[in-house]
Amino acid sequence: MSVNVRELQCSVEAVFRVLADGWLYPSWVVGATRMRDVDVSWPDPGSQLHHSFGVWPVMINDETHSIEWSPPHRMIMRPTGWPLGEARVTLDVKPRGKGCVVRIQEEPVAGPGAWIPRPLMEPLLWWRNTETLRRLAYLAEGIVVP
Repeated sequence: MSVNVRELQCSVEAVFRVLADGWLYPSWVVGATRMRDVDVSWPDPGSQLHHSFGVWPVMINDETHSIEWSPPHRMIMRPTGWPLGEARVTLDVKPRGKGCVVRIQEEPVAGPGAWIPRPLMEPLLWWRNTETLRRLAYLAEGIVVP
């Protein structure tokens, strides 16, 4: 399981505003390139984001399922990325000083991605999620929460 942590200069509420807006998903998730649709009930458990990953003209349509939505503490998602497989992604957010700390954990759970030996997969996920948290910070730090 890959774990990344980043301190953000914004409120916990600002982070959850970004997470709650499914249309922003490709803005902060590395690999997601466009949104096709967002369930009206997003981010309630069981709802889905319909997105694509890859680079045109080789783009694959997939979904991300909301498993747990517990603001202002946690969100768990299950993104699919076939033919690579599926993952379980947990975002934990805690206040710290005038900002907050976000921890992202990602673990391949199905398909070929889950078969890759952990020592090979961990560095790739760590690199990807370092950038994912950087992008999430840009968005959340730009939000003013009254």
